[in-house]
Amino acid sequence: MKSAQSHCPVSTSCECGFRVPYEKCCGPFHAGEPAPTPHTLMRSRYTAYARGRFDYVLSTWHPSTRPHGVGADEEKWIRLEIKRFSEDGDTGIVEFVAVSKVNGRAQRMHEVSRFVREGGRWFYVSAQA
Repeated sequence: MKSAQSHCPVSTSCECGFRVPYEKCCGPFHAGEPAPTPHTLMRSRYTAYARGRFDYVLSTWHPSTRPHGVGADEEKWIRLEIKRFSEDGDTGIVEFVAVSKVNGRAQRMHEVSRFVREGGRWFYVSAQA
């Protein structure tokens, strides 16, 4: 006799590292809801890279520093670790380490990112020198 198996979908954590499904984590930001903090924006941008949502990455990049295009199809994002973050009025920083694989080789990116809030929305500006 065969046993009945459940076909319920398995809830997976969002790529940003929070143990919540994408739909309740970064999904609303990708759908247009403004990220409330630089920290949240950083996590949602990482998830956008991991999901190939380069339109979101570009739309959350400040126009003064925004490139013409981003993304690499062969890059697989593995892990995001936020080291520290702060917000002071309409500016913020987020220090993070992101790990990816390109052509099977691990890559590590360590960056301190600068953010600015304009018109009620946070934007990535650049990496701090």
